[in-house]
Amino acid sequence: MNLTEQKPEVNKDWTLFLDRDGVINVESVGSYITSWDEFTFHDGAQDALRTLNSIFGTIVVVSNQRGVGRGIMTMDALREISNNMKSSVAEHGGRIDKVYNCIATSDDDHNRKPNTGMGLQAQEDFPAIDFKRSIMVGNSISDMEFGKKLSMHTVFLTTKHEPFALPHDLIDEQYESLIAWARSMVPAEMVG
Repeated sequence: MNLTEQKPEVNKDWTLFLDRDGVINVESVGSYITSWDEFTFHDGAQDALRTLNSIFGTIVVVSNQRGVGRGIMTMDALREISNNMKSSVAEHGGRIDKVYNCIATSDDDHNRKPNTGMGLQAQEDFPAIDFKRSIMVGNSISDMEFGKKLSMHTVFLTTKHEPFALPHDLIDEQYESLIAWARSMVPAEMVG
């Protein structure tokens, strides 16, 4: 299921980029999470984020949220979801340093993954970010393209797609969930 021989040696100099829907929370496929009431953490995601907090120096979320641009949800609702998610993660011993959302409807928008705008914003806010010392974890090929355009190591989660045959040009590692990948990053006794 995974390729471990390509796993980089990560330390606090590294940055973790995470997609949101389907990675941290259960994705509403074909729809949008429009309020905090609809947000449900994936099984093990809180434990994964606590574990990853001890490994990575910076952890950011980069998420396409076209529902705002389409008028399906408000910017205030999206902010509330992001803030509550960050607070809940922190209460469980994890950390998300910042959440970047692209609300544009156009695939041509600089910030909409796989375009690199949100990554460049993160680097502006956290100048120590080195994309070659960064990992992108997501559950869509656009997440993998985003990571590779910025020279990141990529981890594909099979939460909505069948596993891809590896090796794959865009995917360095592949797991069924964030907690499965987090467990692969540390000795078993460190994972909650």
